[in-house]
Amino acid sequence: MPDNLKVVILCGGAGTRLREETEFRPKPMVNIGERPILWHIMKYYAQFGFHEFVLALGYRGEMIKNYFCHYELMNNDVTIKLGQPEKTTIHHAHDEAGWKITLADTGEKTLKGGRLKRVERYIPDDTFMLTYGDGIADVDINALLAFHRSHGKMATVTAVNIASRFGEMKAEDDRVISFSEKPREGGALINGGFFVFNKAVFNYLTPSESCDLEIGPLEEIARQGELMAYKHPGFWACMDTMRDMEYLNRIWDSGTARWKVW
Repeated sequence: MPDNLKVVILCGGAGTRLREETEFRPKPMVNIGERPILWHIMKYYAQFGFHEFVLALGYRGEMIKNYFCHYELMNNDVTIKLGQPEKTTIHHAHDEAGWKITLADTGEKTLKGGRLKRVERYIPDDTFMLTYGDGIADVDINALLAFHRSHGKMATVTAVNIASRFGEMKAEDDRVISFSEKPREGGALINGGFFVFNKAVFNYLTPSESCDLEIGPLEEIARQGELMAYKHPGFWACMDTMRDMEYLNRIWDSGTARWKVW
């Protein structure tokens, strides 16, 4: 598989249900341990050989830009010779070498479909991956990609089976036959992110602020039989509320985080 396959991460939402933290920073910058959940997501993809990221920024996106623009200085030892800034030496001590990150401002209030459409120009290959900047899992990314390539359809969504407040899917033989953001009952398959798309998905999107991804485009793609479900029985969680943040931090602090594969 190409090692330059792009991973788009949606980082623009305001995170209103996590207002205690997101009043001051975007939700992808809320920490698990000492690092933002966004870093954990990127680190996870990198372990499968995917190092090229497109971050679709919105609410307080400048904080994400600052984090990565100053990453080398803030995550390495540095020797500085005052009066001769050109002789500053960065002593590389982290393992994130080779990451290529495009930081794209997609508008503070743009919905997810519009954000994705606005980064289309940064995605040269026919296949790319996309996920949310607040969800973490132990999905086998290589198996997910192989599944997507095996069925020949336009889109694959990772489906997880937990009772929740998130969007419901109905699937038959791995094909999603309906996709709804308003589940009727608990215990259904839900949208866990970790998508794989072909570029044809952009034909269903516009750069408008009001263009959503799940409501409208994915529903239509499912109706056309082009959305497949990769069923993931393992760990999945999102950071949507303070309770979620505390849960993820407890897992991390206990040393049992199943996404920690590095």
